[in-house]
Amino acid sequence: MAEVKEFKLPDLGEGLTEAEVVRWLVEVGEAVSVDQPVVEVETAKAMVEVPCPYGGVVTARYGEEGEELAVGAPLLTVAVGAGTPAPGRGSGSPGPGSGDLAGVVAEAAGADVEAAEAGGAGETSGAVLVGYGTGAPPARRRRVRPASHTPGGAVDGPAPAAAAGPVGGVPSGYGRHAVTPDAAVRQNGSAPAAGPVPVISPLVRRLARQNGVELRTLTGSGPDGLILRADVERAIGAAAAPAEQPAAAEQPATAEQPATAEQPAAAASAADGEVRIALRGLRGVVADKMSRSRREIPEATCWVDADATELLAARRAMNAAGGPDAPKISLLAVLARICTAALARFPELNARVDTEAREIVRLERLHLGFAAQTDRGLVVPVVRDAHTRGAESLSEELARLTGSARAGTLTPGELTGSTFTLNNYGVFGVDGSTPIINHPEAAMLGVGRIVPKPWVHEGELAVRHVTQLSLTFDHRVCDGGVAGGFLRYVADCVEQPAVLLRGI
Repeated sequence: MAEVKEFKLPDLGEGLTEAEVVRWLVEVGEAVSVDQPVVEVETAKAMVEVPCPYGGVVTARYGEEGEELAVGAPLLTVAVGAGTPAPGRGSGSPGPGSGDLAGVVAEAAGADVEAAEAGGAGETSGAVLVGYGTGAPPARRRRVRPASHTPGGAVDGPAPAAAAGPVGGVPSGYGRHAVTPDAAVRQNGSAPAAGPVPVISPLVRRLARQNGVELRTLTGSGPDGLILRADVERAIGAAAAPAEQPAAAEQPATAEQPATAEQPAAAASAADGEVRIALRGLRGVVADKMSRSRREIPEATCWVDADATELLAARRAMNAAGGPDAPKISLLAVLARICTAALARFPELNARVDTEAREIVRLERLHLGFAAQTDRGLVVPVVRDAHTRGAESLSEELARLTGSARAGTLTPGELTGSTFTLNNYGVFGVDGSTPIINHPEAAMLGVGRIVPKPWVHEGELAVRHVTQLSLTFDHRVCDGGVAGGFLRYVADCVEQPAVLLRGI
């Protein structure tokens, strides 16, 4: 008899307590191999494909797409070591239709035994929760579409609702339903129309969920009817338009006419034009972290204008020297290289404060964070051991992390552990800022836009490319002399990139 094992949502690191199911990658009745990704979830920090530590046949899934699950909650159950899965947790006597489903699972297991054996069915991964897999290439996925057996023959797809009688209150079909009555997934109130929804981007799906837009009702404007973000935004705008013209019969609650269930108090807020947005997910994490930073860190900011004309010329020369086919070095990479050189001279700023021990902790390794704006909000990817990299290596890693950030595929490990942050807010067309320190770091360097301005150069008035540099620092780790020395060194490197050669 097969042994049924339950796989729970693992701890995804850095204190995260929940994750949202974005997309299931396996169906009930499908054979999976050890370390095969089974579900894509979205945490407050990143999109993560979660691999399963067991090889066998999926017997149940828990959680609908769009539902939030707590860490430690069951994700799915897997029948390990046999073709037909054993009953799941709390199973009782089989109800109507359950025998048909067991046959479907058995058939799926037999049809997909090759994939299960290749992944080591019955084996478990000892490192599946460390780095999200063992590091081996992902096993070949072989999707098996379960078939519902009817007197007229096999039908590809779920059984009709009339034919799938309830078993202990749970439909006896498959897909998102469990093999056993008690291992069922919460169902929506109504069944959507049949057929796949032409959506690729998880961000588009999430935007639709957050605003109550039914994707199946939309006609996509992309290739082959693909639903794009613009299509969802148009639907949101169309739904919001009638709300701006409330019916005359709707009256706000007053002291004489208190709000009731038929006329909730929230209606008055809606009529007044208020929009309430829950602080959850990424926005909630950012809010908590920024509040904590302001509460705990006595920050100060200093700034200076710098002539970046020679810096731009140096970057052009570096890219020209690499040849037409060589990867181009980004301006952000050059600024990051300047940061690493400045922190080598002023290590006081590559630090954090241990408030409980009342100690300043100086760090030997520099993990450079950089602010990146994405559709999900502001994130801070981290370049590990930035002090060991040159400008070209920094440029490659910054480009890789930026691409992953925009795609929403950064892992929690790529979003945590920074020791100093570089914030290039000049891309937003602004000159200066006093950023909030990325707790628990001790400092953040900000760079404004680089624009032509009148500037005194070599004793004469000239048009030069000027930028404003700002440094926000924790006044507990150093005084103004260190902060000013760091910022002045950065400005000198911007104005005369050859200054970097002194430290080589």
